[in-house]
Amino acid sequence: MNYTYSYEQLYQFTHGIFITMGCSESDAAMATRVLLSADMRGIDSHGVARLSGYVRLWEAGRINATPNIKVVHETPSTAVIDGDAGLGLVVAPFAMTVAIEKAKVAGTGWVSVRNSNHFGIAGYHAMMALEHDMTGMAMTNASALVAPTFSTERMLGTNPIAVAIPAGAQPPFVADFATTTAANGKLEILQRKQAEAPLGWVQEADGTPSTDANALKKDGSLLPLGSDREHGSHKGYALGSIVDIFSAVFSGASYGPWAPPFPAYVPMPQNMPGVGLGHFFGAMRVDAFRPAEEFKEHMDNWIMRFRSATPAPGHDRVLIPGDPEREMEAIRTKEGIPLVASVANDLKALGEKVGVAFPH
Repeated sequence: MNYTYSYEQLYQFTHGIFITMGCSESDAAMATRVLLSADMRGIDSHGVARLSGYVRLWEAGRINATPNIKVVHETPSTAVIDGDAGLGLVVAPFAMTVAIEKAKVAGTGWVSVRNSNHFGIAGYHAMMALEHDMTGMAMTNASALVAPTFSTERMLGTNPIAVAIPAGAQPPFVADFATTTAANGKLEILQRKQAEAPLGWVQEADGTPSTDANALKKDGSLLPLGSDREHGSHKGYALGSIVDIFSAVFSGASYGPWAPPFPAYVPMPQNMPGVGLGHFFGAMRVDAFRPAEEFKEHMDNWIMRFRSATPAPGHDRVLIPGDPEREMEAIRTKEGIPLVASVANDLKALGEKVGVAFPH
């Protein structure tokens, strides 16, 4: 059973929760916007369903509600930022803004972040560049839940990559994807529905392919994009590794199996080589390559040609990256945001615990 809430209802509740954590008004507003952008775009695994997890991390002393986010090293086009254990929902927009400002001067800006936490959907941060006629990139490492090709050991996170490219009359191109066959949040959704996972998403602790949506709770692991070697899992493994290195080895965050786990009850890894989670952001002015209007005209042409590609049997159209999320946002703006009963009940309990009323 689903319950439906307006954006404003969930905004007020979520904002109130962040305020009770001790966030400033501006940080609470930013964190709320980033979190709800996931729900609006249909990425329910990274929206308000995660709110209780952030609170538990704060209660465990792993999130600093009043961080002093600062640049600790920079060149004209690059920077390293220390997030001071702040909410990734706040640290990431700060870092992306630095990348954009550097791109205004140097043509491109590249920022790596350490000492942060889960930053919501990567697409939100990449899309910040669009209003500046820039291409945006965002990626992050994450809890080690993914076994590399031929491994039974969890070594990488779902490590998403997002790229947002402006267009003219057409909507922007926005690719936002995990480097695993499926993100952990999708497993969590299946668990709430008591449904099985498709074959190729997870494996058992001994490396056996599995359809158990609870496999991770039994020491199993997620699989890289491609699922197995014959279907290209080595490519997903390589992509996830690139994200890990750009996000954490560049910045001084913890990488690989040492990345801090999102669940607050999971013990922190021992002998961590860095500090907190890491992110990586890029901003590129399109006029650093060709005139902006000319670029956007050709992006429109690119998009329209791909849209007109002949659909395969059983499909009525060819999608452009970003289409499903944009269409879902239009629907949810009009009809509201649906939450499954377990998420709504969890949020209601959270609100009762801290004294913030959950909407009826």
